[in-house]
Amino acid sequence: MLAPGRRRRRGALLQRLRGTWRVLLRELSAFGVVGGVSFVLDLALFQYLYAHAGAGAVVAKLVSTTVSTSVAFAGHRWWSFAGRARTGLRREYLAFAVVNAVTLLLGLAIVYVVRHPLGQESALVLQAANVVSIAVGTVIRFVSYRTWVFPAAPAPRAPAGLATGRLSPADR
Repeated sequence: MLAPGRRRRRGALLQRLRGTWRVLLRELSAFGVVGGVSFVLDLALFQYLYAHAGAGAVVAKLVSTTVSTSVAFAGHRWWSFAGRARTGLRREYLAFAVVNAVTLLLGLAIVYVVRHPLGQESALVLQAANVVSIAVGTVIRFVSYRTWVFPAAPAPRAPAGLATGRLSPADR
């Protein structure tokens, strides 16, 4: 049987772990929803611009990607990672754009390696490489957003005398 002090510490640890998992699950779920909405927006906007508005394919893709990336940023900033520190809109948007550019280049590199050095021409094999690149990019984006784009808020500081039991008059 555990001593009362150890039981309390163990209960506090379990409660903190449950809270951490709850936050991670909420962020991951919102990340998926925002990503799905942005993906559909990108497809729909590209289709509209190219097929109905008369824009060229490259211009349509540039506009649809820029709009969907901006929507994704807003969704992640104000929903997926809303409980995290705010480090400035410009800094966050720039970091977000850099992370997305890096994962785009990684995806291009994966498809390129499968197609050219490995010599694969099968649409099925190239689509599999594309899916792998999307999966790898998604994991990298989620971790990067949590780590660099929207970092965790600093933990609240306890009053200096709390550990010793001697609180200053200002901390009481």
